[in-house]
Amino acid sequence: MKTTKSIFLVGLMGAGKTTIGRQLATRLNYDFFDSDHEVEQRCGADIPWIFDVEGEAGFRKRESLMIDELTQRAHIVLATGGGAVLSEQNRESLRSRGLVIYLRASVDRLYERTARDRSRPLLQTEDPRAKLEELLLQREPLYRDVADFTVNTDRGSVNRVVGHILGRVRHIAKREQAQA
Repeated sequence: MKTTKSIFLVGLMGAGKTTIGRQLATRLNYDFFDSDHEVEQRCGADIPWIFDVEGEAGFRKRESLMIDELTQRAHIVLATGGGAVLSEQNRESLRSRGLVIYLRASVDRLYERTARDRSRPLLQTEDPRAKLEELLLQREPLYRDVADFTVNTDRGSVNRVVGHILGRVRHIAKREQAQA
């Protein structure tokens, strides 16, 4: 049986995982964590530096350890990094330990939200929009596979998206209670 004791947000960079996650946690009176921020805190270095020194593989190893640790906590909202779903171990931790929500946005919206952000190593390329298209093509099947449901974040305010998520979460919680 699925549990709503913790909520895990997946999706590409710029989909709103951190912004929406913070508000969702506040409304639920849960603790909020961002796995990328937690990796940076633990390492004492930012993600671009980790990518430069250890490469993407080194970062992904650190990310997996952090996701394993955080997903074992109850009553949290966790915003995962966009590539967290690349690891089968991460997908299994997310899937088995809480409710997973895929926050989806169009490539145009993702590009709009990330265009000026220099802290995203994978977008430091000649054509960041094409990179976002490539990442979405590669990762969307994984997001959909791990998610209990998908929410589009292209339109509507953060409050509206959070309200929609809360409605879905409450419905799932009631269904779980009825099955218990």
